Amino acid sequence: MTATLFLQSMWVGLAIAAPVGPIGVLVIQRTLRHGVPAGLATGLGAAVADATYGAVGAYGVTGLTAWLQGAHVPLALAGGAFLLWLAWRTWLAEPAAMGCSASAAPGLAATFAGAVALTLSNPATMLSFIAIFGALAGAGAPASPGTMVAGVLAGSALWWLLLCAAVGVLRGRFDVAWQRRVARVSALMLAAFALWQWGSLLAR
Repeated sequence: MTATLFLQSMWVGLAIAAPVGPIGVLVIQRTLRHGVPAGLATGLGAAVADATYGAVGAYGVTGLTAWLQGAHVPLALAGGAFLLWLAWRTWLAEPAAMGCSASAAPGLAATFAGAVALTLSNPATMLSFIAIFGALAGAGAPASPGTMVAGVLAGSALWWLLLCAAVGVLRGRFDVAWQRRVARVSALMLAAFALWQWGSLLAR
């Protein structure tokens, strides 16, 4: 039962991490620009945030769940502003020439912490994990929340590891022009995610 619950939770973590979103865009962009360690630090920060929300659902912390649901507006506003700032930074960033080592990046701890904060500010991620893990806990093994949290952490981290490895392999094939195109597209996607996040507040 524990192994099954772990695999179910791992699949949940993998499924929620895999769709293209702001973190996926950042992981690709930072891996291309700064190397695999920076991309992986970003992805692992998102995985820790995923596990945090999974823990809220798995342990059934009703007070915290209610507070998070009530705070979705300021969280969405802050997350959208952060995404717009990242989009601006990404648009202005100059690509590295082919054959050069990875360009200087913020410290890995700061990169990790920023990804944690950005993922935690996403109301969609918050509500998804609270709903899914609440359902799993109610249907299966309420006595094994630790297994559920470990599973989602493993699944999310696995996705980011695979993505960083794939982008790292292809990194050397991107010349300056292609890196600039990727940066521009990434910046526009980050801005679009920010505006969508703010627009979803107006639609409520």
